[in-house]
Amino acid sequence: MDLQDQLKNLFPDHVKEESIDRSENTSKIWMQDDPIICKYEKRKGKPITILEGYTGATEDFKILAKEIKTKLSVGGSFKDDKIIIQGDYRDTIMNMLKDKGFNVKRVGG
Repeated sequence: MDLQDQLKNLFPDHVKEESIDRSENTSKIWMQDDPIICKYEKRKGKPITILEGYTGATEDFKILAKEIKTKLSVGGSFKDDKIIIQGDYRDTIMNMLKDKGFNVKRVGG
């Protein structure tokens, strides 16, 4: 008897829920004409990537920040209408945003 059978015996009324498709949230993000600026800085000796220049809703930018952080498996934050990602991921982030349809401009280095 495997684990699935044991769980069915313990919880006979349980109905398995469908997995939630999170791509629906990202398809509703507002696209803009001006490019998003992707730049690199060092703070306290640590490299960071900063995205700024998004003119849409703050909630859309937060969704985008969360998606970038989860895909890259890195830390980061959203402050003052900027996404701050820990590490130098400019090329990867720029490719991700271009695949979504955003215009991206690389600044510095």
